[in-house]
Amino acid sequence: MPKRILQGVVTSAANEQTVTVSVERRFKHPVLQKTIRKSKKYRAHDEQNTYKAGDKVRIIECAPKSKTKRWEVHGTW
Repeated sequence: MPKRILQGVVTSAANEQTVTVSVERRFKHPVLQKTIRKSKKYRAHDEQNTYKAGDKVRIIECAPKSKTKRWEVHGTW
């Protein structure tokens, strides 16, 4: 099974080796046909603490690193 890759913006880099990434998705409402924006936050592993708040990054699915981290930063876009 392939690993999922998502793109988002780093919202927090306060913790050691961890960044919080906000990923936004857009879709049409099934009845109203209006475009809706929904966002979700993911905790991602950042080994060298290279990313700061505001950076656009890609995250890739990985084996669990901690209780909340199941993603790691794959690079910028």
